[in-house]
Amino acid sequence: MLEELLVTVRSNPKIDPSLGIWSWEIPAYLFMGGLTAGIMLFASLMVLLARDEEFPFVARKLPIWAPIVLSVGMLFLFLDLSHKLYVWRFYTSFQPSSPMSWGSWILLLVYPVSILLAACTLRQGYPWLGRLVDRFAIGKGIVDFSCRHRATVAQWGLVLAVFLGFYTGILLSAFSARPFWNTGFLAPLFLVSGMSAAAALVLLGTRNEHERHTFTRIDIVLITIKLALIALLLVNLATGSGVQIEASQMVFGGEFAIPFWVFFIIPGVMLPLILEYWELKGRRRAWMFISPVLALYGGYMLRHLTVDLGQTSSYLNYVNAFDPALLDLLR
Repeated sequence: MLEELLVTVRSNPKIDPSLGIWSWEIPAYLFMGGLTAGIMLFASLMVLLARDEEFPFVARKLPIWAPIVLSVGMLFLFLDLSHKLYVWRFYTSFQPSSPMSWGSWILLLVYPVSILLAACTLRQGYPWLGRLVDRFAIGKGIVDFSCRHRATVAQWGLVLAVFLGFYTGILLSAFSARPFWNTGFLAPLFLVSGMSAAAALVLLGTRNEHERHTFTRIDIVLITIKLALIALLLVNLATGSGVQIEASQMVFGGEFAIPFWVFFIIPGVMLPLILEYWELKGRRRAWMFISPVLALYGGYMLRHLTVDLGQTSSYLNYVNAFDPALLDLLR
């Protein structure tokens, strides 16, 4: 009986040493969540600061992308679920010690606020869509309500954007059994990365020269902060416990060294920083679409590599945890 248990437990699906059960859906969801947080944060700030005329794209056209991007991210999360029909059970309870429970309820609040934040901008940002919505009594009522309470909606949008941006990092850092994730730098890093992705989206969409110039400066600052947070995260791991040092070695010469430095840091962080700096120096024309695209790519690669690195790092070497010689003792 002991022999049967010893052999079959290791043969069960999704049991060590096959620990990487999160594939591309989770990084994509985390990226979309961070991008949504950045969109809502910038849009809410424009409302509260009354800068609609100065930043027309951010104030009038950008907000509608928040619920759209979030819906795409939720689709990726739904695809990752093993038991898709039971997703409603997230909302039958609230577990204060569970980051996923917090995230579920935060998303439930983000959805209506993001829709209200976008509704008031339809008539100015997307007149054809505004006319279409006004044809329906309920649509017209929602737009009128959001416009009357726009400042209040923006206040809620700003708070929830920060919570959503932090949550995407806390979701991973709460896993103490994963040394690469178990750091307090992930939450601010993911928030800043989401804001940078949103700024890159503004650079792709705006046709206003002043708006583009301002958000180029903003993105340069955000990318610089992101680079500093990445450096602090690696230093924190490299000077931590033994398992954290081992986790950091995957980046400093291990199997993730080339993906991290060649496929993420150089094209997703350094190149956008250099190209956007050149834009401010008047050399914009040849690179005006490349730098924000690379910034968006860097935002996704940050989540992709972080998820993979965290799933690879562990406190135990599961490959050596089972010694086949133990079977001889049972004979």
